[in-house]
Amino acid sequence: MTPWGQSLSSSGWTIQVPRLPGHGTRWQDLNKTTWEDWYGEAERAFDELAGSCSTVFVMGLSMGGSLTLRLAQTRGRDVAGIVLVNPAVHSERPDRFLLPALQAFIPSFPGISNDIAKPGQDEGAYDRIPLKAAHSLTKLWSAVKHDIGRVTQPLLLFRSIEDHVVEPSNSAWILANVSSADLTEVLLPDSYHVATLDNDAEQIFEGSAAFVRRVTAE
Repeated sequence: MTPWGQSLSSSGWTIQVPRLPGHGTRWQDLNKTTWEDWYGEAERAFDELAGSCSTVFVMGLSMGGSLTLRLAQTRGRDVAGIVLVNPAVHSERPDRFLLPALQAFIPSFPGISNDIAKPGQDEGAYDRIPLKAAHSLTKLWSAVKHDIGRVTQPLLLFRSIEDHVVEPSNSAWILANVSSADLTEVLLPDSYHVATLDNDAEQIFEGSAAFVRRVTAE
């Protein structure tokens, strides 16, 4: 997320890239948190920006896209627009139905990380999937899906054509169910899931900046 934020900052805008609770330390720490903790930190960063900026946009990758949609739902007109990159609102993994039971006695599964086409990139992800946290994520997805019609803001969605983490049905469902009249999908031909560190990163950065300029000029 940092390169994306740095690129937007170069346009002279104030940027927040919050570190969510349980992230950036150990996967065991993530298992001690819930989606409400992650959302609370995202909302805190949003409120800090709203306190000093006249217009605030929210942007997120993957699970961050889920949080972005939730902020759009709960904060309404305070959110000027949203940008999503390979957002997730569900999973098609066969073991998803077992997660409520598995998370009660298995702490983690092998991780999914560095789904990046560009050589030499490292997203710094955990090597394990904390199952309690993963179970909590499904509850965030349920909340987002329940209130998806409350998303009315201008929306720009970037989707990698090849993504080994989040299925394309996620973006399709979002685009089909939001209430946004201003809706754009951009396909990324040369990136995998972590597209903000991949070959199409500049397209995301430049497209996001152009989106902000267009929406604020209207």
